Amino acid sequence: MTRRRTSARREARLEYADIILAGAGVFALGWIADLLTGRRGLFAASLVSATGAVCGAFLAVRVFGVATMDEIGWTAWSGAGAILCLGTFFLFRNTR
Repeated sequence: MTRRRTSARREARLEYADIILAGAGVFALGWIADLLTGRRGLFAASLVSATGAVCGAFLAVRVFGVATMDEIGWTAWSGAGAILCLGTFFLFRNTR
């Protein structure tokens, strides 16, 4: 009985670990992209990265159905969406 409670507590503690992992990874991708492009604005890079991550996760979970929110696979899709959006943002942004 004690083992079952400990397992339930562990699951409750780690329930949102994949979301935290995806958020930290997406922010790191935005930060790295900002560093590589000459530090133009961390807020803009983070915003684009977060938008791409939400789109990537939506594609994985709702459109293609290759992952669920209970699995860890959607975090890779969110990272890929962030990279795609960051690449597009820095390719087509207006440079002065």
